Order: sequence, then structure tokens, then C-alpha cells
Amino acid sequence: MKIIDLTRTIYSGMDVYPGDPEVKIEVAHTFEVQTWLLRYLKMGSHTGTHVDAFSHMKKFGKTLDKIPLDKFYGIAKVVTSETIFPKKTGLVFLKGDTLDLSIFNKLLKANPLFVAIEMGVKWSVELERKLLQNKVITYTGLMNCNLLPKNKTFMFYGFPLKIKDGDGSPVRAVAILN
Repeated sequence: MKIIDLTRTIYSGMDVYPGDPEVKIEVAHTFEVQTWLLRYLKMGSHTGTHVDAFSHMKKFGKTLDKIPLDKFYGIAKVVTSETIFPKKTGLVFLKGDTLDLSIFNKLLKANPLFVAIEMGVKWSVELERKLLQNKVITYTGLMNCNLLPKNKTFMFYGFPLKIKDGDGSPVRAVAILN
């Protein structure tokens, strides 16, 4: 078994989507004063490698705390916008690919467990919105996808924080290969 970390490291001042909150991580407690270390985190819910809840782009859509945990993992496969999508499988798109509304019906017919995109994939907000409105979980900001097998399935895990009324959450995304 091999575990591949697909997650961006979160740090102060990291790049964020234009208009999203800046990431600030500060030391709040120190060993010298409180005898323990604790950091204060300030960031948007869609920072780094993250998952989007249906409520992100659909008013009254389900929030993270209302979506069952079994929606945040499953069998997955690397695909391109040009390939035939396997059914009921998580679809992982690599940087260099472009995704827009022209593949929406193709995606919906595949009934994917989720759609995940590596950093560098160009994809339209309209496609993301339509997927979430149709109850397809979306992950963005994956890293190290070049380490994933190209013609084999693998297990993907990307659990969010259980944020009340959460519209999204950073995740620790991993692939497990046999």
C-alpha cells in the first residue's frame, strides 16, 4: 500500500482565489509563556486543497455538516476532458486540462462520486456551480497528481472539517494505491 499526499500546505500569505480572505497564521500561545504551543488560524473556507459543499453555489443547498461522510471518499481515476468517464467513480483532472460547460452533460451521465481538480486546471465557475447544484461534490487545489496512476483506479479520501453551516473546508486529501 502506498499513500500519496495530494494536499497543499497552508501558510501565512499563501496565494488564494482573488477576493478570498488572506491566510494568516500566528502564534497565540508559546511554550515559554503558557507551556504549550497554539496557533491562531485566519483563512477562508475555500483555502488550499478544499472541498465545496452544495451550499457553496446553491442557496439552501446542503452544508458540510449535513452531507454524509461517505460522500467524501471513494474509488477514483485520473481522466481528461477528452476521455470516456467511468461511471460512479471519482474523477481527477490534472493540470493542463480545461473544463467548461461543454462537458457538463458528459460528467452528469457518468454520475461521478466527486470531481477533483489539480492546481493548474482551468475550469469555469459555471461548471462548478452546475455540478454542485446537481449534488456532485467538488475538490479543488490538489497537488502531486503526477504521482497518481494513469490507467488504474485508487482510493481517494478528502474529509472536511465539520463546520456548522459550512460551505467548504480545507481537507487533507490523499490517494491510497494498492
